[in-house]
Amino acid sequence: MHQLIDKKNKIIIYLLLLFILSTTSGKFAQNQNSYSSTINQINIEGLSNTNNSKILNQLNNLFYKNILLVGKQDIQRVISKYNVIEEYTVKKIYPSTININIKPTEFVARLSSNDLLVGGNGKLIEDKENNVILPYISGEFYSQDFLNFKKNIVESKFNFTKIKTLFFFPSNRWDILTNDDILIKLPQDNLTESLNLAYKIINSNDLKNKNLIDLRMNNHLIIK
Repeated sequence: MHQLIDKKNKIIIYLLLLFILSTTSGKFAQNQNSYSSTINQINIEGLSNTNNSKILNQLNNLFYKNILLVGKQDIQRVISKYNVIEEYTVKKIYPSTININIKPTEFVARLSSNDLLVGGNGKLIEDKENNVILPYISGEFYSQDFLNFKKNIVESKFNFTKIKTLFFFPSNRWDILTNDDILIKLPQDNLTESLNLAYKIINSNDLKNKNLIDLRMNNHLIIK
């Protein structure tokens, strides 16, 4: 009789252990599923429909991946291929959506050699459908050279939209041809001051029938 009771107690204990283990296993599986949400939607905004679609197609490999395991570098590898992008933000909407908002760069000039656009981010962009009137740049230059020069123009009284062509020389010097066909030869240094002087001369009455302002030499002004 005593052995029968012990046997029943053992069975009860085994059943309790089995119930506890199954409950724990069920909770673990539930928690695991809550952290294994996969990406099923990627939204991209900011560029043309064509470019948005191109980027989305190149991010196809992210679909059905764990959203927690997708890092910024996975998206940056694709975004960095597009020179038209100034900056972007990525937001994860749990459990399964990624939103990418893109700010396109401003077009500021064209290359006279091949009609590529120059972005405000200093990158070259091909956009054959763009018909915006922009200054042309002639010569071989580094992006940072141009951005620095444009900053000087913005800080001066000169209006960048009044420029027809920018000429860059190997000596790291710039010339400007205005929309009124006035050629301004600038020095290597003191660009903002030189631009302000050129602006003052252009807006005076002393430049009638003149089309050249030469400011290359210190303390010398040549007007022709």
